[in-house]
Amino acid sequence: MRFRDRREAGQLLAKELDFLKDREDAVVLGIPRGGVVVAYEVAQAIGAPLDVYITRKIGAPHNPELAIGAVASDGRTVLDHDLVRQLGVPKDYVEEETERQRREIERRAREYRGDRPPLDLAGKTVVVVDDGVATGATTMATLRALQKQEPKELILAIPVGPPDTVKQLGEEADRVICLSTPRLFWAVGAFYAVFDQTQDEEVKRLLGAL
Repeated sequence: MRFRDRREAGQLLAKELDFLKDREDAVVLGIPRGGVVVAYEVAQAIGAPLDVYITRKIGAPHNPELAIGAVASDGRTVLDHDLVRQLGVPKDYVEEETERQRREIERRAREYRGDRPPLDLAGKTVVVVDDGVATGATTMATLRALQKQEPKELILAIPVGPPDTVKQLGEEADRVICLSTPRLFWAVGAFYAVFDQTQDEEVKRLLGAL
């Protein structure tokens, strides 16, 4: 399955989430940046408030696109210990990179929300939306952190992800909705015709539109 762009992916996900339409307890969280574009379409379709949940990847030395872990908004860190050992990543590097990503999370939260406080998630049906998952490290950190906020139900909604990763994430969420789980998986962007970089300005615009 291939999507035209993030908007189409969000519209297709929204159809699978129609059971939440106009539910007063439903909240949609987009993972910036690209996930917010998908999440906006979902939130608009089901009539739910939209917010961001910022989780940052901890990239490997000399290969920042390879996730060896992730940091969530509450400071919670999830590491792929096997990969860290396999690559021989020094402890100092992990600590420094973790702190750098925490500072970036704080900066982005101020940038995206301004003075608005984050939504209260306790007792809510929380839908976490991204534009896709690969290793699942950032999504794992997100789900584990959100469970600490005691939502009534935690739903992960994604357009695409590899089967093993989606299955693993299913152990962290109450429900996973994934439109496509191709066995041959190399990158999220490969399943989109248009997968351009989402800018901070667009994230702010979409958050302010609902």
